[in-house]
Amino acid sequence: MSTVKIWIDNQEMEVPSSYTILDAANDADIYIPRLCFLKDISETSACRLCVVEIEGLNTLKNSCTVKVWDGMKVHTHTKRVNDTVRNNLKLLAANHHFECWVCHREDNCELLELLRRYNVPNTMGENPTFSKKTHYRNISKSLTIDTSKCVLCGRCVSACNYYTGLGILDFNQRGFDTYVAPANNDFIDDAGCIYCGKCIQACPVGALSATSDEDLVIDYLNNDDYYVIAQIAPAVRAALGEEFGNPIGTNVEGKIYRALKKIGFDDITDVNFAADVTIMEEGTELIERIQAHLQGKEAHLPMFTSCSPGWIRYIERYYPEYLPNVSSTKSPQQIQGALIKHIYADMINVPKEKIKVVSFMPCIAKKDEADREEMKDEGVRDVDAVLTTRELARIIKRFGLNFNNLKDYKPESPLATYTGAGAIFGTTGGVMEAALRTVKVFLDKEDEHTIDFTEVRGKDAIKEADLVLNGKTYKIAVVHGAKNFPEMFRRIKENPNKYIFIEFMGCEGGCINGGGQPIVSSRDRETIDVCQLRAKALYTIDAENKIRRSHENPNVVSLYQNYLEKPGSHLAHKLLHTTYSKKEVFGKK
Repeated sequence: MSTVKIWIDNQEMEVPSSYTILDAANDADIYIPRLCFLKDISETSACRLCVVEIEGLNTLKNSCTVKVWDGMKVHTHTKRVNDTVRNNLKLLAANHHFECWVCHREDNCELLELLRRYNVPNTMGENPTFSKKTHYRNISKSLTIDTSKCVLCGRCVSACNYYTGLGILDFNQRGFDTYVAPANNDFIDDAGCIYCGKCIQACPVGALSATSDEDLVIDYLNNDDYYVIAQIAPAVRAALGEEFGNPIGTNVEGKIYRALKKIGFDDITDVNFAADVTIMEEGTELIERIQAHLQGKEAHLPMFTSCSPGWIRYIERYYPEYLPNVSSTKSPQQIQGALIKHIYADMINVPKEKIKVVSFMPCIAKKDEADREEMKDEGVRDVDAVLTTRELARIIKRFGLNFNNLKDYKPESPLATYTGAGAIFGTTGGVMEAALRTVKVFLDKEDEHTIDFTEVRGKDAIKEADLVLNGKTYKIAVVHGAKNFPEMFRRIKENPNKYIFIEFMGCEGGCINGGGQPIVSSRDRETIDVCQLRAKALYTIDAENKIRRSHENPNVVSLYQNYLEKPGSHLAHKLLHTTYSKKEVFGKK
């Protein structure tokens, strides 16, 4: 690799010739402001905040796009540069709706941080003669778009394309009237959005957010007529600590339990328990399909997992012809809710009509999932409210709890017990590995109690592996990140009989990188492997658990013995299974 010698703020350095000025500055720990820049995702130089002065050139240049050359001398903090940055920030602030005290990005807003850093007053925006553009709001159960806070950086547009390939968001109209939304500001729920939340994580301000039910949950807690039960997802415990200054990947499970107890939840359960139940139902379903296939019957193989609601929204809209391949087993969130309402209610002698189930999830699509008509039984919803990891942090702060000083707590509910298999549901390959641990035992007479299926772990977009059952080899696959789904379907169409089981996850990395997880700054994303650190926390929980296979969870065994009879029973199908159907997308041909 060729290198060049350059100077930035009189600091001499030798860098690769492929570098931009911003790359070189980052290596040297020299601060250059930026707002529209997301490494490898959004590099459009739209915000004009990363400008620098280069000796020999008359105009300022964008450091995020200009490549270095030998002998280049760059200055990042001259008066001309600072004046330009401040003027651009004033223009951005002038059209921004400031309500920081209620904005979900108050603590990590990149625009607010820059305004503070450069001491920029909002004199232009507060001038009554200044003409502001029209603002729009687009609100669904999962996602809220508020253009009054948008700075037109384009990061959400780029992220939507980069992570999903769907192009749901784009710039509408031109010039002063430009705003970001689906085409013609069509209702987001009809535009083909899968609610992965990558746009929220990419946005530097509060223009995109999860539609919040925080106040609804507070109302539940304050209503003596309700018995409020919490459930937390696997990935939440590996990320919530970041909202309170803990290193990325810190497991704060015990403190979450304690916080929920202090906040006033009547009972606390864990979605990991339902993940173990999911394996019993989904694993049994897979076994039945394999046996049907071996008997020459129609089996709809490969079977697809059904845990990711973003993935379910995707297949309903873009590949509905494959819906018969989707497992009928509900997601762990919905299974836990159904168990609480229709079985656990009797165990604790509380009428199901009085129970409110509140989920804490890493995913904004879980809000939409809980609201689906299919997720009811006899008119009773499985789950009543879904809050993201970020919303949980806000509620904890709202109650004034010193989270890091809380003593760990362990819930007493049998629906809070789980195996190592239940814990790894939160990372890509985790559902597959958990399923194989149990399916192999049920089907393989020569099983040697294999537990770790490391072939399905890792960051590769599509992972394939062989599964040997009774001497016969089957092919399985794991795919994560919606942009990779078309390639997976191409492989399936190319060889329809190649695979028997495929795990699909809407988000890259799985739930640990869900759209409801803590926001990681654009700078940190350049140098920190967030998914790896959070996944490590879940794999550690798995490795340290005395029981690591779902069918060995004693409370799951008891559930089937005393209530459900067996996996796939009539009652299990009634409560824990569902169906999905084709959905139309506005403008899709």
